[in-house]
Amino acid sequence: MRPLHGIAYKVASVIIFIVMAAMIKTTAQHVPPGQTVFFRSFFAIPVIMAWLVMRRELGLGLRTNNPLGHFWRGLMGTMAMGLGFSGLAYLPLPEVTALGYASPLLVVIFASMFLGENVRMFRIASVALGLTGVMIVLAPRLTVVSGDAASTREAFGAMVVLGGALFAALAQVTVRKLVMTERTPVIVFYFSLTATVLSLATLPFGWVMPTLTEGLTLTLAGLLGGVGQILLTSSYREADASLVA
Repeated sequence: MRPLHGIAYKVASVIIFIVMAAMIKTTAQHVPPGQTVFFRSFFAIPVIMAWLVMRRELGLGLRTNNPLGHFWRGLMGTMAMGLGFSGLAYLPLPEVTALGYASPLLVVIFASMFLGENVRMFRIASVALGLTGVMIVLAPRLTVVSGDAASTREAFGAMVVLGGALFAALAQVTVRKLVMTERTPVIVFYFSLTATVLSLATLPFGWVMPTLTEGLTLTLAGLLGGVGQILLTSSYREADASLVA
């Protein structure tokens, strides 16, 4: 493994995902989260396919020995995206981003529990400090002083985002386990494919016709998401989940 490469990939993926979230935020009041997940997943597939062609691995990129593992990773990731995108309709982007940082903190905990990774004391201290920061951001949203609809809406949004962070952490730990036996292109491709199919289940719940601007924004968000997903998955191949988290 190459820990520095893993950290670099993770940082690059975080930057891309923040840009993607900012784009999705502009459509969150009109486009349902399930439909947004579809755009994010479906339009990531061309990026992945182009990457496979460039690497001359198109044939190998679709072969897997662990379809159940890919489905589980896809299910967790789809839930994480759906909840995270829902939160963008309730809270400002900086707050959603801050609460979303609970995910890498949970990854450290889950990596120790489920993968048996050795988590050193300084990482434990970092997790404790990070969770304290998340609670500081969360506390005002859960302290409903006025009892008005706006406060309730924001409290609900905060809990939705935290739920997304939990599923995202489970998805990332699953990725770390998958990279032990599966190639990066396989993991990225089947995640996007699974998320695309699962998101179609929300079609009966009221998809809308996006405006031209919204459609282009969501398409670009999907393309960026494909790049970010490749970088994120690559990071877990190069280093322990508890480190790159």
